[in-house]
Amino acid sequence: MSVNYFKLLIVFTIILFFSCAEEKTCNASEELENIITNYQDYEGYDEEVYPLGVFTKEYFKAEAEYAQSTLEELSKIDNENLKETDQISLELLKFILQDKIDYYEFEAYLNPLLSDAGFHNNLPYEVRPLTNYKQVKEYLNKLNAIPEFVDQHFVILREGLEKGMIQPKVIFNGYESSYNDHIVESFEDSFYYSPFKELPSDLTQSQKDSVLVAAKDAVENNVVPQFKKIKTFFETEYLPKSRITLGASDLPNGNDYYHNRINFYTTSKQYTADDIHQIGLKEVARIKAEMEKIIADLNFKGSFSDFFHFLRTDEQFYAKSPRELLMIARDMSKRADAQLPRFFKTLPRKPYGVAPVPDAIAPKYTSGRYIGAEANSTDPGYYWVNTYDLPSRTLYTLPSLTVHEAVPGHHLQGSLNNELGDSIPQFRKDLYLSAYGEGWGLYSEFLADEMGMYTTPYEQFGKFTYEMWRACRLVVDTGIHAKGWTREQVVDYMASNTALSLHEINTETDRYISWPGQALSYKIGELKIRELRKKAESELGQKFDIREFHEIILEQGTVTLAIMEKRVNNYIQKVKNE
Repeated sequence: MSVNYFKLLIVFTIILFFSCAEEKTCNASEELENIITNYQDYEGYDEEVYPLGVFTKEYFKAEAEYAQSTLEELSKIDNENLKETDQISLELLKFILQDKIDYYEFEAYLNPLLSDAGFHNNLPYEVRPLTNYKQVKEYLNKLNAIPEFVDQHFVILREGLEKGMIQPKVIFNGYESSYNDHIVESFEDSFYYSPFKELPSDLTQSQKDSVLVAAKDAVENNVVPQFKKIKTFFETEYLPKSRITLGASDLPNGNDYYHNRINFYTTSKQYTADDIHQIGLKEVARIKAEMEKIIADLNFKGSFSDFFHFLRTDEQFYAKSPRELLMIARDMSKRADAQLPRFFKTLPRKPYGVAPVPDAIAPKYTSGRYIGAEANSTDPGYYWVNTYDLPSRTLYTLPSLTVHEAVPGHHLQGSLNNELGDSIPQFRKDLYLSAYGEGWGLYSEFLADEMGMYTTPYEQFGKFTYEMWRACRLVVDTGIHAKGWTREQVVDYMASNTALSLHEINTETDRYISWPGQALSYKIGELKIRELRKKAESELGQKFDIREFHEIILEQGTVTLAIMEKRVNNYIQKVKNE
């Protein structure tokens, strides 16, 4: 047999091998694409009939069953024969579907309340400026859907009361404002009527007249009466039966449920409650040493707690009016904008505004939050600043809050996520995982130091007190839900280790009690990003490029921490081999 024959045979074998490999890749990719398409097309309910969603036991059961059958289909796909983007889509879809199953099996849907969100507290987020007739009609449909929305929640809340899936009584101090504020004498005084006071200019006069009649009817018959029902329900049924204990461990199957929440909010199965508690204690000690150094450099005469008292009471650290606070926040936002090209290759197209937290939700709200907008919407994103109770809104923490919520934090990351290309399926563009999103937000506070955002020692201290705040969360969240901590222990621990105002500490404590595990995501996510950056800097040396590193973290959108780590490790090896 000739040498040429053997050469031809080898060439044919190689071609056949790659053809088969390509065919396997195509088949696996097509199978995944079909499953994703079916998942994205699956509604579970008619959005036109239920514009506020469906919240029944039957719905959550159907969701879990659909998730289980889809997981079984995904398990048949050969992950090795997928390109990276598809591998990420596969892992993320599995993660989402498993959480739908867990949500039903742990009966978490019976407990749709948080100290500052959940159930009726989420309705104010539907109130936005109306810019076209389509939005006007959709908003009216939502107002008219409130009675069905309320009735569905009453059913599951009552079952939760029977089964012990209920919130602690302590988080409901001041909760009456969440419904009393919407029980108004005149429909024009309703927060839900406010968007109709400035209707889109392109509406005809006939349309405007019709809309205002419909709006009056919706508020008088389907908004205000429902908040009266909510008031009666909470004050006569729910609050009298709410539990005295605090931790998730006291719920039915509570220890397993809390561990499940740890896995979900850290997007990892590597941590126990004890692991996270110890990480938190270690971080608190490290950050406290940094804070004490600043106090010493300022030549402050007094103890650590004395310095906190000084920060909480000295007028120089507080705005004198809501307008002044907003102006300072806008100035900080613009300074952050100017630094972005130095640190990022890709910037979002969507702009953002700076606005006050709406009065209707401000009393039980955090200091600030980012409110995103869809990529194809004409609305901007918004960095909301809470101007309620000015003596609790410290200026020395405002730079950290601003970069976390606006840029390079949630606005930059969230908008880039929305603007991902066609190769990324829509479910990923809509996805939010706290370990990634909040981890990035906290990492942005760290990055802001390099951006020159902290201009005084007090603002540097504010950076550390925000970082300390998130480190304390690891300690107190596990303390509450796994170690039997009391509310007083949590407040004392936060007050002695952070410079947050006492109002914020109390608001945050109620949040941790009502939302097991979510508070862990910030610090765990940030620690992972900083760990990966340190590794890349160490291994790449002069080849390290901060803009390239951030591109690797952000270019595939929301991912789990395990996916992020794999991507960074691949990036390091690629640069080494160049």
